[in-house]
Amino acid sequence: MISQLAKFLDANPRLLVLTGAGCSAASGIPTYRDKEGAWQRSNPITHQDFISQPASRQRYWARSYVGWPPVRDAGPNAAHRALAVMEDAGRVRMLVTQNVDRLHQKAGHAHVIDLHGRLDQVLCLACGHVSDRQEMQQQLREMNPQLADTGASWTLAPDGDADVAASLVESLKVPTCRYCHGVLKPNVVFFGDSVQREQVDFIFAELEASDGLLVVGSSLMVFSGFRFCRHAAQIKKPIACINAGKTRADALFQVKLEMDCGEALSRLARLSAVETD
Repeated sequence: MISQLAKFLDANPRLLVLTGAGCSAASGIPTYRDKEGAWQRSNPITHQDFISQPASRQRYWARSYVGWPPVRDAGPNAAHRALAVMEDAGRVRMLVTQNVDRLHQKAGHAHVIDLHGRLDQVLCLACGHVSDRQEMQQQLREMNPQLADTGASWTLAPDGDADVAASLVESLKVPTCRYCHGVLKPNVVFFGDSVQREQVDFIFAELEASDGLLVVGSSLMVFSGFRFCRHAAQIKKPIACINAGKTRADALFQVKLEMDCGEALSRLARLSAVETD
C-alpha cells in the first residue's frame, strides 16, 4: 500500500496536506476519537458555554493549567518531520492542520495554516489583545496558590485539557485582560464556533492550485476539515489518506492507508527519494 501512495505522490507532486490529531498522537497528545470515529471521552467544551458561563471558564482554565505544559513541551514526531522534509523537497504546497499544538512549526514546516487556532496564545474577547499562553499560566498560578498542589492524580486529555479534582475547579479565580478586564479565551476555535470564511476561501484556492489532497491522521468527523475533502471531490482533485481508523470521507479517497502516520510518512519519504534523517 505504501507503493500505491508513492505512485499517488508521483502523479500529484504538489499536494495540499490536511492533518489531524492522529498526526500528534505519537508526541504524547491524546486524540478525541477512537478508530471508529467515536468520542473516547465526554464532549469537549463548546464556544457558547465558554463565553456565557463563568463556571465553564473556571473548569476550562483549571484543567488547562495542568494540561498545557505537556503540550508546550511536546516535540514533533516522525510524521511532522517527514512532512517538513517533503515540503523542502517541493512535494507539499501548503499544510493545513486541525491541531492547535504548533508541532508542525517546531518540525520546521514553513507554510502552515492553523485551521483551529493556536493553543500557545490567549485572546481577549473584548479588546482583541493577544498574549502568550505562558503569561496566563503565571497569572493563574499567582491568583490560585492551590494549583501548586495538583499532585499526580490527573490524566492528560486532547488539546491541553486534563482531568483534575473538582475542588480545583470550584475554587479557581480566573484572570481577566490586563488592559480592559475582558474575558480571556485560548486563541483556538472551540466546538460550536466557526473558522473565518476568509481563511476557508483561501484554503479552497490553495487546494484548487494543488495537484491533490493528502489527509493525515484525521477522522474528518468535524465539518471544518471534511469540507476540504468534499471540495476536492467536487473539483475532481484526487485524494489520499493516512489514518489508523475510519473517516467521514472514506468513499472519496483514491488511496487509503490504515496505519501509523509517522511510519507511513517516513516510508513514503524514503520511497519518494526524500531522506528524513
